[in-house]
Amino acid sequence: MVETPPAPAPASGRVLSDRQKLAWLRLIRSENVGPATFRTLLNHYGSAEAALDALPDLSRRGGARRPILICPVTEALDELEHLASLDARLVALGEPDYPPLLRHIDGPPPLLAMKGGAGLFAERHPPVAIVGARNCSLAGSKIAGQIAGDLGAAGFIVVSGLARGIDAAAHSASLRSGTVAVFAGGLGHLYPPDNEGLAARIVAEGGAWVSEMPPGWQPRSRDFPRRNRLISGISHGVVLVEAARRSGSLHTARFAAEQGRDVLAVPGSPLDPRCDGCNALIRDGAVLVRHAEDVMAALDVGRALPPLPPLVEEPGHEHGFTPDDVSSDARRRIVEALGLTPVGVDELIRHTDLSVSVVHIVLLELELAGRLERHPPNRVSLSG
Repeated sequence: MVETPPAPAPASGRVLSDRQKLAWLRLIRSENVGPATFRTLLNHYGSAEAALDALPDLSRRGGARRPILICPVTEALDELEHLASLDARLVALGEPDYPPLLRHIDGPPPLLAMKGGAGLFAERHPPVAIVGARNCSLAGSKIAGQIAGDLGAAGFIVVSGLARGIDAAAHSASLRSGTVAVFAGGLGHLYPPDNEGLAARIVAEGGAWVSEMPPGWQPRSRDFPRRNRLISGISHGVVLVEAARRSGSLHTARFAAEQGRDVLAVPGSPLDPRCDGCNALIRDGAVLVRHAEDVMAALDVGRALPPLPPLVEEPGHEHGFTPDDVSSDARRRIVEALGLTPVGVDELIRHTDLSVSVVHIVLLELELAGRLERHPPNRVSLSG
């Protein structure tokens, strides 16, 4: 058995006050505010409350044709009450229960809804994801269960998406050691419904449900790739079992590669279309695994992670640079440099020969006006 070093401990033990968490929730639920924009706003204005006050002016400067929709206090309170009725809670970026590795991805969710799992990530057990086909074979389900069970016995947390097939097999085999189910929709919309019993056992055995969506959110097709980036982001690596060439599991593998995580795959028969994706990944450099020992030998759980970008919560403090300091000529040069093809923010700064502060504030205005899209890693484009 390969000895596994501990996962990195959370970098911060701070806990937001109820007032701060309410403001964070209102800010991330406001129109055109994504995780990257949330971080920029918080760092610039010092608090979510101050950022909320600044949203109307910023979106107007960015060219919005109507007032920006800001999440009302009543709506945020309703969401908190809904979570409480599910015996769930909000966990903020930097709080002890927030998955440590997730903090290092591009645009980590500032808030996660979580049910169960108290202290799960603080216990320094390294997480690893196992995903694959919903319509898996009996052999695929058996292999996924064996790998998950052995990883759990070795001290790993198994992460998956609670789907039928491989996901369900991985969760079921790792219940006693702790497993994390990442939802595409809200925690109030368990999907698929026939996994309700398994989901209940996950929490009862000390595992967790996790989602970045409001509890009443019904999952749509576009929400599953967002979910998949969380599965890989929480984990040191992703193990794929029976993934077809055009499957959500391959999206998870792509996110893992972009996030600097290990990509591992179980090979399968060339005659089985469910194995095409795994075999192609192995051909392209993914680690071939047969059992849990292969996974533990390949995972680089001690790798150096990228430095955490700043996230400043200093109520009453505002960055000295304001939108009033940006000239109309600077705004014009930035908009003219942008197009529908994503470009790196650093490249944009060099091309326009403008300061970092000017470029970032104009991008913020454009995004809040609905005129800008962000793409990993740190690229932007005009909205189509």
